[in-house]
Amino acid sequence: MGPNATVTGPGRQRTAEPDGDVAETSAEPTTAWSEYLAAARQLNGVRRSAAAAAGEQARSAEAAREELTVVRTGLASQQERLRELGVPAISLVPSPPEVNEAARSMVGGPAAVLAALRAARGRAEAADAALAARTRFRPGSWPARGRNLLVYGPLALLVPLIQVVVFVATGAGPASVAALICGLPMPAVAFVAGWVGIGRVFRAAPGERLDRTVRFGALVCLVPAVLVTTGLLLALLAG
Repeated sequence: MGPNATVTGPGRQRTAEPDGDVAETSAEPTTAWSEYLAAARQLNGVRRSAAAAAGEQARSAEAAREELTVVRTGLASQQERLRELGVPAISLVPSPPEVNEAARSMVGGPAAVLAALRAARGRAEAADAALAARTRFRPGSWPARGRNLLVYGPLALLVPLIQVVVFVATGAGPASVAALICGLPMPAVAFVAGWVGIGRVFRAAPGERLDRTVRFGALVCLVPAVLVTTGLLLALLAG
């Protein structure tokens, strides 16, 4: 600063001109200060982006944990049902190539893991729907009475139908009387045969007991025999 300069404020000074006049100059903002502000703004943007990314990863990780619990529960139930249908246990275990493919799909972080789990859940639900559609037409999945009726019913109708055929073919004669007498113990025989047949045709789930609906089966075997026997007796008496 020259001997003739006088400080009047920050960033400003007065200088004496050779002819004695005083000139006032203003200092421009420095380049370093502009660069500092730009760097601070850039750093703040990076910090906000990093915080948003960390929050998104945390939410994805939490959602992935919840999805994993749902998938595990669904797969456990599905495996149990498939074992009951006779699927070998080795077929329910993923092969090494499948494990490697699943591992490659999860290297992208929590978001990729969540996407893979959601895709797996969708495939498991589709498999459940297909399995339900197939088992809907399997008598083993029906209610006990409807399932057992498939065995008790034909056995209960067999002898009464034979008696009716004999009566129609021979009329009120000795053959019809013999068929009527032979048919008297047949309801009991039909019930025993049905009880055994249900155990052979259907299988109970592990840890459960097969429901043979004894009272219902006895009623199914008895009603046709009683009705046909009554009808034949009336026809024979009328004849």
